[in-house]
Amino acid sequence: MDLTLILLLLAGIVAFFVFLYFVPVNLWITAIFSGVRIGLLELVFMRIRKVPPSVVVNSLITATKAGLYIAEEGSSQRRTLKASDLETHYLAGGNVPQVIKALISADKANINLTFRQATAIDLAGRDVFEAVQISVNPKVINTPSVAAVAADGIQLIAKARVTIRANIQQLVGGAGEDTILARVGEGIVTSVGSAASHKEVLENPDKISKLVLQRGLDAGTAFEILSIDIADVDVGANIGAKLQTDQASADLKVAEAKAEERRAMAVAEEQEMVAKAQEARAKVILAEAEVPKAIADAFRSGNLGVMDYYKLENIQSDTSMRESIAGSGKRKGGSTSKKKE
Repeated sequence: MDLTLILLLLAGIVAFFVFLYFVPVNLWITAIFSGVRIGLLELVFMRIRKVPPSVVVNSLITATKAGLYIAEEGSSQRRTLKASDLETHYLAGGNVPQVIKALISADKANINLTFRQATAIDLAGRDVFEAVQISVNPKVINTPSVAAVAADGIQLIAKARVTIRANIQQLVGGAGEDTILARVGEGIVTSVGSAASHKEVLENPDKISKLVLQRGLDAGTAFEILSIDIADVDVGANIGAKLQTDQASADLKVAEAKAEERRAMAVAEEQEMVAKAQEARAKVILAEAEVPKAIADAFRSGNLGVMDYYKLENIQSDTSMRESIAGSGKRKGGSTSKKKE
């Protein structure tokens, strides 16, 4: 009997906590005393739809205490927030507390932000509360080091600080901070590149910010550029001199390549001439080899006698002797002239 009572008691306790889970009476009482009109069954249905009632009720209480009103769809009238509005946004994957905080901040700062815009910004993946804060308190972003070359070939490395303010109307579909930084960097490169000398930029760095601001770099972005301040400008390498050095090195290599080509052509021509000389020498040798055959044929045919052959040999010997004497005389004369010198 005692065991049965204990089991019944445990079952009653479990049933009580289950009842409190599905019927949040304490939350309903808190809402009633805070001035939020919401039914108990509505809270039960929220729990069934897997929507945390505490998130919706606490957000409604915050909005009610802050005196927050939203515009009616298709009408200029305003009304208080309903639980169905917040429940729909939660089921769509939105952050209900952040939206309420953003709406309250915008209302206190007299920024025109509707509930529809706030939920759209939140569902787009942006932090709507942070956007409102940036609208009230502008944000400063620092650009990375941007290297640019002036017309005289000197490289300048500049850093800028960009003050931006969120544009509520452009938050959905507008470009982010990365686009702002990229456009500012491009503007710095263009401004420095259009300067005739790097000294002009160093003397008046504000010219860069003025030229960049005139380009309207915040078009199509979720921010409005308030100011662009050049924080630092450093002198880098002499790009012009480096390019000239590289060009001279390239010209030298081209000249060396052309000289090597001419040398190769000369060697080829020399080898061709040697080949031709060897070919001519071979022909001479072949012709000289035919001489004994011709003499033999002349002997056989009787056109050449023995005495004629001796005379021919004597003539050849005399010719060779004269050539040798003439050659030795030239050598002696040459050596004598050298001694006289």
